[in-house]
Amino acid sequence: MMRISALPRPLMVLVAAVLAAAFLPVGSASADLQSDIANQVQQFFEIGRAAVPPAQCGPGSRPESGLPGDVPAADRNNGRSKQGYDCNMSFVGGYTGKGAGITSTTFEHCSYTGSFFPGNMMGPAAGVQVIDAADPAHPRLSATLTEPAMLAGTWESLKVNPARKLLVGTGVPLLTGAGYLSVYDISDCAHPRLLNPGPGTNLAQPLPVTTHEGGFSPDGRTYWVSGIAPGFLSAVDLTDPANPHVIWQGLTGIEEHGFGISPDGNRMYLSVLAGFTVIDISAIQRRAPNPGVNDLGRVFWSDGWATQHSIPVTYGGKPYLFTVDEAGAGGVKLIDIHDERNPKVVNKIKLAINLPQHQDSTLASGMGGSVFAYDPHYCAADRPADPTALACGWESSGIRVFDVRDPFHVREIAYFNPPARTGQNLRMMNSPHAWASIMGPPALEGFSVARAILDGKFDPAKAVSPRSGMVVGGDVSTDWCFAPPEWHGTQLWTSCNDNGFMILQLNNRVYSPPANQHSIVGS
Repeated sequence: MMRISALPRPLMVLVAAVLAAAFLPVGSASADLQSDIANQVQQFFEIGRAAVPPAQCGPGSRPESGLPGDVPAADRNNGRSKQGYDCNMSFVGGYTGKGAGITSTTFEHCSYTGSFFPGNMMGPAAGVQVIDAADPAHPRLSATLTEPAMLAGTWESLKVNPARKLLVGTGVPLLTGAGYLSVYDISDCAHPRLLNPGPGTNLAQPLPVTTHEGGFSPDGRTYWVSGIAPGFLSAVDLTDPANPHVIWQGLTGIEEHGFGISPDGNRMYLSVLAGFTVIDISAIQRRAPNPGVNDLGRVFWSDGWATQHSIPVTYGGKPYLFTVDEAGAGGVKLIDIHDERNPKVVNKIKLAINLPQHQDSTLASGMGGSVFAYDPHYCAADRPADPTALACGWESSGIRVFDVRDPFHVREIAYFNPPARTGQNLRMMNSPHAWASIMGPPALEGFSVARAILDGKFDPAKAVSPRSGMVVGGDVSTDWCFAPPEWHGTQLWTSCNDNGFMILQLNNRVYSPPANQHSIVGS
């Protein structure tokens, strides 16, 4: 068992991060080390080569014209992608504004649209947009949040804890931020009330945290902040939300991303570059003096990378995770965590465009679409115990919905890929997609393309398209859907970068909400 170093001062760890990470042990001792190594190596190199069965589209649908998940080069160039694609799911209402930041979140009849710096500062409605969707067909802007953290860009930190009716976001100007965190009472969801005008919000009273991503423990007493690189993790006590303060900090490795937290608050599943680490956070959950935080187990893989977050669920009482890779065509992985010291990947959810033999098609259509191609980013299950459906925001592939009642035989049931807003970049200043469009190539798919080439699955002729020359300057010919699609009965409430906040209606033919539906994103 490895104990993660507790650190009293965050600035000290920044200097030692790379040296410390080099000495982190890979795992705990085993009675059968040779067998464990063989199993780990096999899991590391295993590549998912099957796609889930595609959705069978009912009447009124506008289905995809190419491979499931793909927006072909022809559709991008002839304007077809500006009409969007839908299958068993329809648009109810939305609020575009200046576009949406990287992640957004919802509570009751409201949405909180993330901010992306510096675009969110340009024009009216700076900061985080509060959208009142009491009338789902006509959502309206009811407030803007303009505290320092909200203006600095909330990246992947804007989260709600429904139990305590709290909204928290941190300030992340570019990849990593530091110091600023604001806490709001959302009892009146359309008009959040700031609770901490002092530490975390007052410019002269920053909190000692670095941040890229954040999220709550289920009981809402702890807000966790991860700072991406180096792997610096902070626990912020919100027992008194007017007085947020750091109660533990530690270096977890050379890099970290998002996470999921177990229902009892005792385990964190912390994403690393390609995989995750199981961390015992029970001492912090019970507020032990001088708490220790231990690394229990970990799993790495080469099928996908930039692991984003994990959703703890159970099937028949047995614990699993749905874990998302935001790059490298890895899709969503089902992880068996009943042996938390030895997590196992037991299934993968991929669209056809994610398969090794279609990485040439990814390159053909993805050129000119900027750094992301066709990967999931955030998902939400419709309940934590025996979930029936999983909805995911999929970069350039839109909102994808899967039947997961049998997690080993997943099938897609619906999708909605919103209309591309080609040529409207200057109207979408809060959209990271619009800003990133100065770059053309889908650079984050470099590993998956290289692997397909080495595996003999890549046809150079199929990789060439009329878009192949679009190395500089993208055309926003799809949208990037980064936010979790959250469950509201038969509706999904979410946001995509260019189209902003959207309410989507699932066809009753393909989905009936369980009586105890409870949308869960894991943090």
